[in-house]
Amino acid sequence: MIGDKAGASAAEYALILAVIGVAVAASFSALGNAIQTKVTTATTNMNKTAD
Repeated sequence: MIGDKAGASAAEYALILAVIGVAVAASFSALGNAIQTKVTTATTNMNKTAD
């Protein structure tokens, strides 16, 4: 039991996946904000052109 390294490996993989998951979620959030800004800018410019 003490020398079992499979459990430690599984815990390490779980920790790595959790860190990657947080990084992906943060990236999606930043990307979503950037896309929203671009769409808002494009909409504003189209509305100015229509006037």
